[in-house]
Amino acid sequence: MTAPDLFIDHFLPHPHFELVRTTIVDAPAKETYAAARELDFTDVRGGVVSAAGWLRALPERWHNRRHGPPRRPTRLTADDLDAGSEWTLLGDRPGAEFALGVAGKFWKPVITWRRVEADDFAAFDEPGFGKIVMAVSVAPYGAHRTALTVHTRVRMSDPESWLKFRRYWRIARPAIGSVHTALIRTMAAKARERALAAYTRTDQP
Repeated sequence: MTAPDLFIDHFLPHPHFELVRTTIVDAPAKETYAAARELDFTDVRGGVVSAAGWLRALPERWHNRRHGPPRRPTRLTADDLDAGSEWTLLGDRPGAEFALGVAGKFWKPVITWRRVEADDFAAFDEPGFGKIVMAVSVAPYGAHRTALTVHTRVRMSDPESWLKFRRYWRIARPAIGSVHTALIRTMAAKARERALAAYTRTDQP
């Protein structure tokens, strides 16, 4: 029996751009997956990350002065993204991996987002758009540790869009990399907290 394909290989097998971060977490796979799957993205902090997010949002902030800002979320998990935004939860294998995806015109000052459901995502190829898949996977690494991976891929639908996004990617890639680093560090920290709490409960008389 062969293992199933990774979600990221199924939904976006041939990327034009990608980033991968992997770390070894001092927590079992069960706790690590739960920490990643239930992560509140508003908890992800870091000076570079905050600055990058603020700068990327400047054109939208200007736009919102004229059209009114959206309500700022106070909690933002993968499920919240799936339920309340253009992002789609493409798949979920509890205890192993999950993936989120979205289409859009990411290189524009004010991004045009497009929700594409899981059944249509792999085949979506509308000119002028690109696709992003962010996948999180865990795998046991020894008896009590876990290999945690955050993997993002981007593919554009036509040469013109590819050229436009490449210009943006060259400038933004360091900041996007910082976001990935902060994201995986936060997941790892939450996993260690969960593992410690579980150990404390079982160690009590």
